[in-house]
Amino acid sequence: MVDDGYAAEVVEVRTKTGVYGEIYQVLCKILEGPDTGRVILRNIKGPVKKGMIIMLLETEREAKEIKAK
Repeated sequence: MVDDGYAAEVVEVRTKTGVYGEIYQVLCKILEGPDTGRVILRNIKGPVKKGMIIMLLETEREAKEIKAK
């Protein structure tokens, strides 16, 4: 673990949401820490692409899936 958080790789970009479309819902695979290898759903603010490495402050919480109407 790095002092700044846990590294995770974006596996899939699911949906774009938010009032202005600035929030992306992504599946990410945890690369280090106690949850290494686990794939979780998270909300990311700002542009993100598949394969990017992001830093998560914690890995316990998971986002609720956004369903299209």
